Amino acid sequence: MSLKQKTVTGLIWSFIENFSSIGISFIVGIILARLLSPKEYGLLGMITIFISISQSFIDSGFSQALLRKQNCTPEDYSTVFYFNIIASVSFYFLLFFCAGYIGLFFHEPMLKDLIRVLGLGLIINSLTLIQSTQLIKRVNFKLQTKISIVSSILSGMISILMAYSGWGVWSLVVSAISRYLISSLSLWFWSNWRPIWCFSIYSLKELFTFGGNLLVSGLIDIIYRNVLTLIIGRYYSAAELGYYTRADQFQALPSSNLQTIIGRVSLPILLTIQDDIPRLKEAYKKIIKGTMFFSFMLMLGMVAIARPLVFTLIGEKWEPSVIYLQMLSLIGMFYPLHAINLNMLQVQGRSDLFLKLEIVKKIVASPVLFVGIFLGIKTMVLGLFIVNIFGLYLNSYWSGQMIRYSFWDQLKDITPSFLLAIIVNSVVFLEGIFIPLRPELLLMIQLSTGLILTIGLCEFFNYKDYIFIKDIAKINFKF
Repeated sequence: MSLKQKTVTGLIWSFIENFSSIGISFIVGIILARLLSPKEYGLLGMITIFISISQSFIDSGFSQALLRKQNCTPEDYSTVFYFNIIASVSFYFLLFFCAGYIGLFFHEPMLKDLIRVLGLGLIINSLTLIQSTQLIKRVNFKLQTKISIVSSILSGMISILMAYSGWGVWSLVVSAISRYLISSLSLWFWSNWRPIWCFSIYSLKELFTFGGNLLVSGLIDIIYRNVLTLIIGRYYSAAELGYYTRADQFQALPSSNLQTIIGRVSLPILLTIQDDIPRLKEAYKKIIKGTMFFSFMLMLGMVAIARPLVFTLIGEKWEPSVIYLQMLSLIGMFYPLHAINLNMLQVQGRSDLFLKLEIVKKIVASPVLFVGIFLGIKTMVLGLFIVNIFGLYLNSYWSGQMIRYSFWDQLKDITPSFLLAIIVNSVVFLEGIFIPLRPELLLMIQLSTGLILTIGLCEFFNYKDYIFIKDIAKINFKF
């Protein structure tokens, strides 16, 4: 299979996996939001930071190090496998004994039991980190797609039944655990890989040389992103945190998943041509231009349809989420570009620079978080938008230096897509203001307008990025 075919196939299956899971999770989330209250979502949001930090320590950057190493040995895989298990058990017991204190910090005693149950997911996930890494390394997302869809459907059914039966926040916790368990069992059943009885200190040190920097940078990023949740949960209410986390989940559907799809497919592909700079630059440009075309359209569209979307899907009781959704969508539209530029640092083996950039960006951004304590959540999110632009410049500058594709060159290439998205979604936004219809009817009109305008303008101006994506779709889906 050629590099182009491998890339396109990987993108298609990764797209199917992510957006099938998104669709299922979206539908399940809509049902649950009508059965549960904002406070129950807020309770789960309060413990996210502790689970996320633990997960980063368990992985310790080893999955990225394995992806980058060209010829991984059975000793490499088995060593990381056993390390993951030891780390996951250790962090589970740490969370188990600290759970009561976390509940006291947030003035929510119920968190103690929630953490002790949800923390079991750390151990379950650690059992299949190697299998998942191997599939990504081979750009094989077909199996992951099947497993993801099945686990999403089954865990979603379990959570809906529990919520309907009055289990409240426990329906969210059990949903997460059941999804981890189903996915893990499926990967063990369908994957041919099995660990050998070997633990190599040499392999651990070699992989940690690269992965250690990614561990620290990942921890910094996770702590920074979740401190916002911690501040809201500590100084405001669980309900307010529920409004914020629900909005963040909505904006993450397109932004984070687009970032995930492009990131995990592009990294192994770019690694195969890392020494051919002209070819690497050309591939890099295509990835950036195509990705940002989608990102601008989706995220600015989310801003335009935020109110009827929230009212239609989860009800008017979630109205405070609307403004958060609009503000977070403006930040989220640049997430994929951040990820692509940081991927280039990994391709070039500069995990040290990856770490330094994270430290600089978070030092600059830290005052913004404390602003939220005194000036409110909206002011804090606005500050995060400004910091996000600064961080984008730093990421783009250094990755651009490596392949002679500067921040300004990137900006020039993505500006047409941004302007096109502004034109289309300005019309869609104005429809929301001036058309007096029920939310569900207004949403249908806005979505139809956005789709028709996007296709119409791209066809009229023969927009290259759109034509490139359309041609790939025609070839692979035979229409």
